[in-house]
Amino acid sequence: MTFVDAAVRPDAPKMGRDAGQGRRIVLQEWSTERIQLDDDTARRLGETSWVSVATDRESGWWKVSTRQWVGGFTLDDLRIIVRPKIKPENLFFLLEVGLPSEAWRAEAIDYATNDELLPALVSFFARTAETTLARGLFHHYRHEGDDLLALRGRIDFARQFRRGGVLVPMACSWDDFTADVDENRCLTAAVRLALRVPDVPHDDRRRLRRLLGALDGVAEPTVTMALDSLDRIQYSRLNEHYRPALRLARLILANCTLQDQHGDTAASAFMLDMNQLFEDFVTARLQRALRGRLDVRPQTRLYLDDERQVQIKPDLTFGHRGETVGVADLKYKLAEADTSMTGAGPLARHGDYYQLLAYTTALKLSEGTLIYCADVDRDETGESGDVAGLARIGSAADEAPNHDGSGAILAKSTVTVRHAGTKLHAVAIDLSGSPSDIDAQISALAGHVEATTRVSAG
Repeated sequence: MTFVDAAVRPDAPKMGRDAGQGRRIVLQEWSTERIQLDDDTARRLGETSWVSVATDRESGWWKVSTRQWVGGFTLDDLRIIVRPKIKPENLFFLLEVGLPSEAWRAEAIDYATNDELLPALVSFFARTAETTLARGLFHHYRHEGDDLLALRGRIDFARQFRRGGVLVPMACSWDDFTADVDENRCLTAAVRLALRVPDVPHDDRRRLRRLLGALDGVAEPTVTMALDSLDRIQYSRLNEHYRPALRLARLILANCTLQDQHGDTAASAFMLDMNQLFEDFVTARLQRALRGRLDVRPQTRLYLDDERQVQIKPDLTFGHRGETVGVADLKYKLAEADTSMTGAGPLARHGDYYQLLAYTTALKLSEGTLIYCADVDRDETGESGDVAGLARIGSAADEAPNHDGSGAILAKSTVTVRHAGTKLHAVAIDLSGSPSDIDAQISALAGHVEATTRVSAG
């Protein structure tokens, strides 16, 4: 479905109408806008999990507030687009599919000029999958079993003896070297779903059709089955080249829903949870940066009490030689701090500090870290709200004798718990720079984690 934007004020939500087709509204994540809606549309919009709707003083107008979800969805003739606060190219960088920035630069530029995220992501998936299959369709042995008139493979004696002396058909089992394996099945499911997405460029739609031809003979699982299979795939040197395409396939399968409207026209809903995206990105990058030094364990289930009745699940725990030596919690956005909170640097809400303190206490650690995204906490002027006295973290390269001072600098604040001495850090990752800048910040963050875990372990 195509929607055309009308010219509006830069500070207002974008609205447009294509005659006979519908209205289009473009919002930004973590923002509130006044929008004119009828009561039924406002009610249904408020029932979605992506935005919240509140009444306004003026009749017929409503306050629509976005949260961490970005993408687009349709309600009848209303199309809602939610743009991320971070730059489009860095949104693609956060997808963390293991490809260089040149691989997705065209789609990032397209998304910057065209507000629809899903067609850009489908184009990225189509080109990535095409490159993957150009190296050859992955084959693997799969165990099969069936009752056959002629022997194939070997006799399955356990099943054959249960047949009560009947010789034919024979219970056979064999290993089949086939392309009909989970990796290709998941690609098939994602390609078929992607073909139903509207507004995908013709060249990329042809790519998707060619991919289906290359995957001919591979079974197509349901979306639920494909997502379950993706969780079970073990990567090795034989199928490692499938990893980027399968990561994109997961994004499409997990976040895209389609329904047919007005004949052959499809309306799509594709919403990405930036909280989860940020958490997955930081986790994967820290695992890479700290490999061989610390074990980075995501979502470890632990207990707060000796009786093991109150469960806790830190976003990240850091291990060394089998012992937990550090803990961190990931917060894509820091809530507004209470006016009673004073001090230097970015402060989280009270509950975030209480939560981190519970983790450090249960794990008997002297330090813990809150990791958050600086960009999403900036105000409308672009300022992050930092105050004087803000601490800074530099990467190891920044401390070199000949360093020019242009390396990664992370904003950090620290609160020290009274009577306990536990230090709770809040560290900001700024996603407004280039991918290389973000990589440098991850290196600096890894250095901070290693330094604080040394203190904790001691």
